Amino acid sequence: MAATAEVGVTATLGAAARAVATRQGLLNDPYAEPLLGAVGIDYLTRAISDHTFAADESPVGDDPAVASLLDALAAHTRFVDEFLAEAGRAGIRQVVILASGLDTRPYRLWWPRGTTVYEIDRPRVLDFKAGVLRGLDARLAANRCAVGIDLRDDWPAALRRVGFDAAQPTAWVAEQLLVGYLKPAEQNRLLRRLTAASAAGSRLAADHLPTWDPLQLEAERAFVEGWRRRGLDIDLASLTHPGEYHYVPEYLATHGWEPAARSIADLLGALGLGPRRRAGSGGAQFIPEYVTATRV
Repeated sequence: MAATAEVGVTATLGAAARAVATRQGLLNDPYAEPLLGAVGIDYLTRAISDHTFAADESPVGDDPAVASLLDALAAHTRFVDEFLAEAGRAGIRQVVILASGLDTRPYRLWWPRGTTVYEIDRPRVLDFKAGVLRGLDARLAANRCAVGIDLRDDWPAALRRVGFDAAQPTAWVAEQLLVGYLKPAEQNRLLRRLTAASAAGSRLAADHLPTWDPLQLEAERAFVEGWRRRGLDIDLASLTHPGEYHYVPEYLATHGWEPAARSIADLLGALGLGPRRRAGSGGAQFIPEYVTATRV
């Protein structure tokens, strides 16, 4: 039985994207494919092992929506990897990855000596990942501290209990988190808590959806239904909470941060990738924006 219920849909899709990107030479994550295999979604593991996603056509016939989504996730992964490398070069030695899922950055990235990476997620997600990585004899490249807690609970207190120092600058990663998975009030609370725990010079990398509208929701439902017809029973729509969200760069700018935003086209272009979606394919219309910010 697939372990998706244990690790979560977004974590599973993120691992799939990193596995594809590793085969394409866009990333280097040797653990993504074994982690995905351990989750046990045959559709994804079979498509990746057959190199199906690497072709111009996706494994879903004439609909490239799944491949397009994986491209976007891979581009975002590369964006965050480069953000963390730059933060390390700037002297930041404290990193917090919110909702880390099946990400393996403490193992697969270069880290300056003395860096501690705090991974926050639900305990069962962290336990699942740790178990698979132990079986692979994966070696850490940084000090790793797993913090098993739901982000709707008091995660700043949990961080402090394991040694997090809010007086030191931090590199924060909010990956696939500010895209509707938290309700508007929960997202605002998370950003307030993150800001309160950020010393001057702290940095943030995140993705978010600038807008929500009924057409987007309709497109996502059609997208998910297409997945189901082809054997991929993953329902992103059931996990999201459409509503009135703050525009994240604007929110940050009014709460002591200096933000900058990039488009998905910028990120894909940096990897030499273009959009795969064709008119009439029924793919989701959600267009994320990618934000970096520095605490002042």
